[in-house]
Amino acid sequence: MGIDPDFVTTREVVDKHFDHDVWGPVEGAEKQGIHGTHVAVDFDLCIADGACIPVCPVDVFEWFDTPGHPESDKKADPEREDDCIDCMACEAVCPVEAIKITEA
Repeated sequence: MGIDPDFVTTREVVDKHFDHDVWGPVEGAEKQGIHGTHVAVDFDLCIADGACIPVCPVDVFEWFDTPGHPESDKKADPEREDDCIDCMACEAVCPVEAIKITEA
């Protein structure tokens, strides 16, 4: 099961990270929520295989260190989600379906 496609109605914004929202719950290193809205990455599902990073034609993602998270110690963070062109490449290559693009 991948990212909750209805996260904007089932979760609340609990923080900001760079210029994007963080949707909770967030509980220390072990539970880090969903980062981004237009380009949303469920940090609790992300396994840091990095497939999304090279396929993005506009370089939306940057590695972000998440020490102590049970899945991986880094995540693909949508730091530049405003640059997304809705090509859906990242969503298509994510092996655990941790990414959801909401078309603008």
